[in-house]
Amino acid sequence: MTFRLSRSPLLAAALAQLLGWLLAFVAAHLGLVAGLWPLLALQALAAAGIAASLRSPWWWILFQLIFSPALVLLHGLGLAPGWYLAAFVLLALVFGNPTRARVPLFLSHRATVDALAALLPADRPFHFLDVGSGTGRVAVALARAFPRGEFTGIEQAVLPHLIARWRGRGLPNLHLRRGDAFALPWAGYDVLYAFLSPVPMPDLWRKARAELPPGSLVCSNEFPIPGIVPEAHIVPQGTHRPLWLYRVG
Repeated sequence: MTFRLSRSPLLAAALAQLLGWLLAFVAAHLGLVAGLWPLLALQALAAAGIAASLRSPWWWILFQLIFSPALVLLHGLGLAPGWYLAAFVLLALVFGNPTRARVPLFLSHRATVDALAALLPADRPFHFLDVGSGTGRVAVALARAFPRGEFTGIEQAVLPHLIARWRGRGLPNLHLRRGDAFALPWAGYDVLYAFLSPVPMPDLWRKARAELPPGSLVCSNEFPIPGIVPEAHIVPQGTHRPLWLYRVG
């Protein structure tokens, strides 16, 4: 049950909310809690606890904490329905569909870019893949620094992808694609970089082993691949996020 729900974030979120409200109403019926805000607090804590027990990512747990209180606050503001639609469209443009990809928008630190640059060969051609390239900070900076390399970035969210294309305009060795990185081929890349979340890391490693050539380097920002011993790890100066390095084959 836990495994299936972890693959269906919306179902897990809805279940946590419903069980949270059930617990809150039972507590209110028994006289254990009174008043709107204590009831909301109990429901939010219960929903977050249930989400944590279902091994939901941290942003879903945070969502459970703020969802019901936020609805009550927004209802009190009397906002027109159009504002809710505008907020939804903006979030979709920025984050894509994190309920399907299970990955929020993370931005790589400049120090991480420098650490990656130290791992790349300057004397020969190579192919670099950025899985979930976001606004292009990594792919664009490295494409400028390594003209002999070929850099591909894949991002599903519209707005970050457009920002990356604008930042990388005029770079002939930069190729930016919009789509689901896990649905596109990874064959032929010498280095893969990803800054995703803990949830898709097992899938990333399975696909990397199946499609990347032997000897390819997989670099994961902050999130290690569970059950796999890394070749090395680096903590770039100025950031607390380690860069985990794995060798395919």
